[in-house]
Amino acid sequence: MIRRTSMIALASALAATTLAPAALHATNSEDSPRVTTSAAAASPAATAIKPPVAEKRPHTYTHHGITIEDPYDWLYDKSYPVVDDEDVLNHVKAENAYFEANMAAQAPFTEALFTEMRARIKEDDSTVPQKDGDYIYWSEFEEGAQYRKHWRKPAAGGPDELLIDENKLAKGLEYFRLGAASISQNGRYLAYSTDTNGSERYTARIKDLQTGEHLPDELTNLRGGLVWVANDTALVYGPSTEEWRTLEAKLHVIGTPVESDVTLYKEEDQSFSVGTGLTAQEDWLIIAAGDNETSEVRLVPAANPTATPILVKPRKKGVEYSVDVRDGELWVWTNDDHINFRLAKAKLETPGDWQTVIAGSDEFYLTGFDLFKDFYVTEGRLNGLDQIQLRQYGDAAKITPITFPEASYTAGLSNNPEYDMSKLRLAYQSMVTPSTVYDYDIKTGGLTTLKTQEIPSGYDPSLYVSERVMVQARDGTLVPVSIMMRKDRADILKQAGIEGPGPLHLYAYGAYGYAVPPGFSTSRLSLVDRGFAYAIAHIRGGDDLGRRWYLQGKLFERTNTFNDFVDAGRGLIAKGYTAEGMVTASGGSAGGELMGAIINQDPKQYGAIVAHVPFVDVLNTMLNEKLPLTPGEWQEWGNPITDKAAFAYMLSYSPYDQVVAKAYPPMLVTAGLNDPRVTYWEPAKWVAKLRELKTDDNLLLMKTNMGAGHGGQSGRWNSLKETAEEFAFILWQMGMAPKPQD
Repeated sequence: MIRRTSMIALASALAATTLAPAALHATNSEDSPRVTTSAAAASPAATAIKPPVAEKRPHTYTHHGITIEDPYDWLYDKSYPVVDDEDVLNHVKAENAYFEANMAAQAPFTEALFTEMRARIKEDDSTVPQKDGDYIYWSEFEEGAQYRKHWRKPAAGGPDELLIDENKLAKGLEYFRLGAASISQNGRYLAYSTDTNGSERYTARIKDLQTGEHLPDELTNLRGGLVWVANDTALVYGPSTEEWRTLEAKLHVIGTPVESDVTLYKEEDQSFSVGTGLTAQEDWLIIAAGDNETSEVRLVPAANPTATPILVKPRKKGVEYSVDVRDGELWVWTNDDHINFRLAKAKLETPGDWQTVIAGSDEFYLTGFDLFKDFYVTEGRLNGLDQIQLRQYGDAAKITPITFPEASYTAGLSNNPEYDMSKLRLAYQSMVTPSTVYDYDIKTGGLTTLKTQEIPSGYDPSLYVSERVMVQARDGTLVPVSIMMRKDRADILKQAGIEGPGPLHLYAYGAYGYAVPPGFSTSRLSLVDRGFAYAIAHIRGGDDLGRRWYLQGKLFERTNTFNDFVDAGRGLIAKGYTAEGMVTASGGSAGGELMGAIINQDPKQYGAIVAHVPFVDVLNTMLNEKLPLTPGEWQEWGNPITDKAAFAYMLSYSPYDQVVAKAYPPMLVTAGLNDPRVTYWEPAKWVAKLRELKTDDNLLLMKTNMGAGHGGQSGRWNSLKETAEEFAFILWQMGMAPKPQD
């Protein structure tokens, strides 16, 4: 329960796009991610049901003089977001039945993997308590529970107070996700939002924490946060349009009809999104608008949100910035004169006159900043590794770096809700070091370990090794790859009867400037302990090595992302980590697009592929401006409606359009019927076309969650079960699953 909103996080939220990884298998913390062909490995039960064959219905479209045939267009229910076409539903259900039939023989193995993974998770776990104002806040899982409970107690002493029981709210629901949760400044009210079907349309309620009762106020069809203003008498929120776009910041005065809510700001550019938050001292409301490459920010007094806003600086294409305010002075993080961003200051009277505090650097990539009472913190990356630096207001050149011992890791600020902090809460982990929470003493520089992730079934980090290697891509670019494996991997493989270097699982995302951190995962151990090496390719499209690294993987350089991944796998084969046909790979959303591209380019490299909610019908989606977030995506992928070159380039790599008659590796594809980011028909059409054209007998499965969205099933055990299914499929296709019992 944090009142303060990081302005850097707010800027990132504005760039939240159709394919953003936040809610999906794109992270690698607790999600995941000889070769036997799936035909040979198929169970007797699976042979009793044939794969669904989607009907081909004539459909063409023409742009820029180019005509495209799309016989599976009918799988896109034109009444979306309502999906009620019986033919569509019957086909999706048939694919699910085929998935269930083929995975039935692996059910005992899936359950064993799930049990193994669950044993590594402390069931009755809680976060480290943190003070915020007059209260101390924390959340916890109870043993066996799917969801969290959120608590607080008075800092001066007193009984624990239950704020939210997610389990109670989720009771009887197929899907549940808590969205925003915001405590009023006086500590009396809790505003929170929930999504009960995975559509990412949230409903907000307000709880009076003195009485335990809910107020009559109800805000529906929301996206984004909830911000208390006007001395806790009103909330600022962002309603969703029919296309899932957040184009307004609205003010709801508690106790008044929603119909009378005031629009504080309305964005006219359909490609922009609007988000709100408070400054470090909570005296200014920030209203930020932006897309993936351009920002515009306004400031309004939090005590008087209907006052005339201050425009910080008018938008300029390609210029991103976010702001915070301290003691009436404006602080600005921007890329206006350097690709890796600079930090600047300005007077509120002249908010667009930015004076450099920290200049942009070719070496250091400045990713954000946080203002506190007596110091400020900058975060960034140096040579791809996270950096946390304390700085003094009076002397920007005086830098106190917070250092960590490992050569490859991920670290950053954690929960620091108060403006006046004497200790900073930090989060740290690596591929072999479990998640660790520290307090950093500002005066002494000492690190105190508050919590290290507990693994009940046992974990010995000395058994594992992590490495960071550089692999040369075809254009000469060196791509970093983080690798984890057992030190006794060779012995494990020998005991399993596997000759040679053994299997390797390769994961990446590669879009929107999202850098996949080399973090820890307990579920990943189920592959590594069986002899897999697990690798994360830090490919272009992410910003792992700076902003330029991201730009080199978007628009007309998008194929660098795919080439980097393919070449990373080939490089690891050349270095002896694995062999051709023994690389397995996974990715979700934009990472699912990556999976589609790499199997079109180099299918022989891979022994099994898992594509979660894959963005594979790229051209059709970017041509359809009525889809949820398409206009906001044009800055990332290009606009094929107006730009012939963008159309042709997109067509050249769009995985769905590039499926041809050839052999493809075994594949598991997932989808969510309620997914507004990657709509269900993208994977459905892709799988239908693959079934039509592929020349192999390898297994191709598709599973659609009928009551969920982009992130798969909700609840920690339901989600873990899906990871177990994924790993069971991979191990099965690699000939490393137990033989089914007759």
